[in-house]
Amino acid sequence: MKYALLSDIHSNLHALDACLAHAQTQGVARIALLGDLVSYGAFPAEVVARCQKLQQDGAIVLRGNHEELIQTHNINTANPNPSLGSQTAEWTHDQLSPAQRFWLEILPLTAQVDHMLLVHASADAPERWRYVEDERTAALSLDAACTHPDVRYVFGGHVHHQSLYYRGTGRQLMAFKPTSGVPIPTPKHRQWIATIGSVGQPRDGNPRAMYAVFDSTAAKLTFHRVAYDHRAAARAVREAGLPEFFAQRLETGK
Repeated sequence: MKYALLSDIHSNLHALDACLAHAQTQGVARIALLGDLVSYGAFPAEVVARCQKLQQDGAIVLRGNHEELIQTHNINTANPNPSLGSQTAEWTHDQLSPAQRFWLEILPLTAQVDHMLLVHASADAPERWRYVEDERTAALSLDAACTHPDVRYVFGGHVHHQSLYYRGTGRQLMAFKPTSGVPIPTPKHRQWIATIGSVGQPRDGNPRAMYAVFDSTAAKLTFHRVAYDHRAAARAVREAGLPEFFAQRLETGK
């Protein structure tokens, strides 16, 4: 079965639709959304509605830290120096219906399917939103996930970059630099952990959307970059009155 793995959509409807359309051309049978559906972008309600429909059609949908951040009890409007995420949390909260906010709040933190452990951040403590950004943190996540005997792959997001690590004959993890569109053999006799990048807010200097396709039958992982109308997405951020920084980030991919 081929799975489309998408994360960190961040209310970017233009990027989400582009990635879903691209995934259709890859023969994907099931979709997994690994959290951070909202914040930063101009279309939170539309993105949530799209994701709810995908879930109804069989998609796996997980909760990310921004699903938690936009809940009423986590919004701190009195903070004089809000974090980047907090700058859009109240606005995003107000765009969503109570039913949509409740749906986001009860999404699971992890899912296990077809030798995969899916998580937004790190599998060793999903609720603490740790970044998997080097060999050490990747090893912590992989070790925790592989306490489940059937798990050979860990796929997550959160860091807005695409990366892949595998464990060879020893305990040390080896990094593998992915190339967009090139399938990577990921045989089941090894253990693998990947961050699949961000659909809606890339941060590597390339504005193209990120996602990945995992073929569980062929044991191959393919990272993708998808062009979309990022200028229109940035324009929508400005028209919504959101901070200029978030529009510029879409335009530059930084």
